[in-house]
This record gives sequence, C-alpha cells and structure tokens, in this order.
Amino acid sequence: MNIGINKKKSITKKLFIISALMFALFIGTTLIIQTVFFQKFYVSKKKSGLKTNIEKFKVDYNKSSSDERTIQLIEEYEETYNIKIVILDSSNGLKLIAKPTKNKADITRVREITEFIKQWVEEITPRNLKKFKKNKNAVTIVTQRKPDKTGNIIAISPNNERDEIVFAITSLQPINEAVSVIEELYGYFSIGAVFFIIILAFIYSNMITKPLIKINNVATKMARLDFSEKCTVKSEDEIGNVASSLNFLSENLNEALTSLKDANAKLEKDIEKERKLEKARREFVAAVSHELKTPISLIDGYAMGLKDNIFEGEEKDYYLDIIIDEGKKMASLVNDMLDLSNLESGSFKLTREEFDICNLIKFTLKKYRNIIEEKGVKIELSLLENTMVYADWNRMEQVITNFITNALRHVNKNGTLYVNMVNKDDKIFIDIENTGLSIPEEELFKIWDRFYKVDKSRNRKLGGTGLGLSIVKNILEAHNYSYGVKNTDRGVKFYFVV
Repeated sequence: MNIGINKKKSITKKLFIISALMFALFIGTTLIIQTVFFQKFYVSKKKSGLKTNIEKFKVDYNKSSSDERTIQLIEEYEETYNIKIVILDSSNGLKLIAKPTKNKADITRVREITEFIKQWVEEITPRNLKKFKKNKNAVTIVTQRKPDKTGNIIAISPNNERDEIVFAITSLQPINEAVSVIEELYGYFSIGAVFFIIILAFIYSNMITKPLIKINNVATKMARLDFSEKCTVKSEDEIGNVASSLNFLSENLNEALTSLKDANAKLEKDIEKERKLEKARREFVAAVSHELKTPISLIDGYAMGLKDNIFEGEEKDYYLDIIIDEGKKMASLVNDMLDLSNLESGSFKLTREEFDICNLIKFTLKKYRNIIEEKGVKIELSLLENTMVYADWNRMEQVITNFITNALRHVNKNGTLYVNMVNKDDKIFIDIENTGLSIPEEELFKIWDRFYKVDKSRNRKLGGTGLGLSIVKNILEAHNYSYGVKNTDRGVKFYFVV
C-alpha cells in the first residue's frame, strides 16, 4: 500500500480553491441578487412608502379645518416626501391641488397625475367605485409612459370620512446607473479578493499545512507499521496536541497491535455467530408460536365446550372433526418443520432413481381430483410422455404436491390450472399456472421464506403451513435444479427446470 502526500491534492491547494470558490460564490450571488431583485425591491419600497405617506396625510387632512390649512398641509407633504397630492370630491371633481412650483419635474408630475385621474374617472364604474371605497385600503399603480421615460407610482386611497378620494404620485427614478456603479464596485472588489485569497492561502500553508505534513509523514509510517519516527511539532495548540497524542499512540501501538487484532477478530466472529443464532431463534419461536396459536386455541375452546356438553348431536361431531383437523394441522406443521430442518442442515441424502416425471405429475393430480371437482377447477395439461429424469421420487413428489396445492389454494372460482412440460435446449421446463390474482411484485422474492404467506387464509382441505415453498426451494437446490415464480396475464406461474 503506497500512502503519501499527493501534491495535486495538497491542503494548500484545497484551501486556495475553497477560498476562491467561496469568494466567487459570494460575489456572484451578490451580483445576481442585486441584478434580479434590487429593482423589484426598490419599486416595492417606493410603493410601500407612498402608501404609508398617503395614509398619514389622510389622518392629518381629516383634522384640518380649512382649505388654506389643507393646501399648506399638501405642500408640506409634497416637499417632505417628494410627491404630488390631488383630492377629488364625492362627485369625482377636482377639489384640492397645490399649485405647481417652477420646478420642471413638479410641473410634469401635475400633468401626469391629472391625465391619470381623468382616465381613471372615465374608466371606473359606479359599482367598482363603491367597492373601492368600501375596501378602505390604498391601491398603488406603476405607470410607464414610454420605454425610454421615467415611470411613476400612483397611490389611490378612499377618504370615507369626507367621502373623497386622495391621489398621490411619486417619480420612479431610474436605477440603471446605480446598478452599473455597484457592478463596477464589485469588479474592483473581485480584483482585491484575488490578492486576499493568495495571502490567505500562504498564511494557511505556514500555520496549518507544514505541521500537518509532518504529522502526515509520521502517520503514513505508522500505517506501514513503522513506529520509529516521532512528530516534532511543538506548538501549544490543537495541532501540537494531535502530534503529542500521535507520538503516545506510536509508543503503545506496536506492543498492543498483534494481540488486539487477534482478540478483535475472535470477538467479532463470536458476536456475529451469536447474533445469527439469536436471530434464528427469535424468528423460529415467533413463527412457530404464530402458526400453533390458532389450532391450539380452537382445540382448547372446542374441547372445553365438549367437556361442558355445550354441543350435541351433529354439532358435536362437527366440532370433534375440527379438533381432529386442527390436530392434523399441528402434526403437519411439526413434520414440515422437521423436514425443513433436515433439508437445511444438509444431513439428508437424496435417493436418486430414474423415473418418468410425467407419470409422477399425473399421479399427484389424481390425489386432488375431489378437491378439483369440488372447486370447479379446470385442468389444462400439456405433458411430454416418457420424460425420464434421474432424481429422488419422494422429494420430487413433495415439490409437485406443494406446487399443485399452492395453485389450488389461490385459483379463482371456476378457474383453470395449466400444467405444462416443454423441452427446450435439452432441458425440461415444468410449470404449474393458476388463474386468479397476481402476487404483488415486492412480495415475489419473499414467498420462498419460511412461514411466509401472500394471504393469511387457512384452507381446511389444502392446509398451508407456510413451509411448503421453503421445502420446495431446498429440495430443488439439492437437485441443482433451477426454479422460480412469475406473474402472468392469467395469474401466477411456478416452474422448475430438470
């Protein structure tokens, strides 16, 4: 293992790049924000300020007792806030307006607001006017006469106390010049930032990089199990403390390393083994308890009822049959668990012989003739006669039995079972497909697990301990046969290849 300092990945370069990126990000973000949002923010502040000023004016205006005082008040507000104010009476006629000064901008504002008021009066309907006065809130409108001209902000506020409407206009000064100045300022700032980054990286190099390089050299040798070199960093800070700790570690590590590795490896192995055993025990106990709970409860309940002579006649025979049936289920579960345990332990041996697997399939289907007829299930066979295989007859019977019972358990009413054999590439593909509901895709890989059931039904005639497919899996794997399950357009298909 080659451990050393890669100059391309040195701390100095990393610090330089990070610092440069931080400043570039900061400057770029600031420029973007001022370019995108500064003008909007400026307009928003102007609108908010105009609303506030017109509301303040309304309060002072409503307190005034004469037109002379009102004109004086208007002039004070216009001079203080650089706005122009106009008041309309209840019939939308001009009531009060201060005389424009000789200032060209003031004359322009008077002309623009009178033109706006004239258009506004012509366009607003009595209904909208009534609704506007009822709302009581000031409304602001941004006007732009021409693309190359300065726009205005006009505020309109109902003065319901005097049944009047107050208009105020303020100029929306161009801000392009201010934006240009800011961009130029940031250009100079960016140049200064480059020099600052270089100085900052140089300081980092001397204060942090050099002692870290020394520590890295010692740590690199320690990684190669060479504990001869010590750190010479003497600074009384965190880096110096790291160097001292590294020296102390180097002195003690060589002595303890070998024994620690051995002990740690043994401990991890023991812990992992115990964890797996404990997990297996918990899963086994939980699964068995779950499967035995229902039959035990039924047997206990019905046995107590029989003891107390609650049931009589045919009802008594019916519940005795249930007790016997549940007892058989428990016996089947125990046998399946023993069978599965034997299969999973690898202690069993296959008794192989040559036989016709087509006959085995027919033989197994005959055992369930009554159930097939009772459920009204149709059987569609496509078998290859005289198909000889070299396998364990009893175990393969278990496989086919489990596939058939599983298909019968989930086939829809008056559905169909398709049993097919196909010779492909010198291999026999055997599949059993039932019509009905598909298995959710996320559960397909779980169905081979012990005690796993797609549905939780307990068919009295077909059993269903949740171990059948797990047994099938182990039998087919012992034969080195591939197998699987998939959803089809008609339902679900289980298959294996011999």
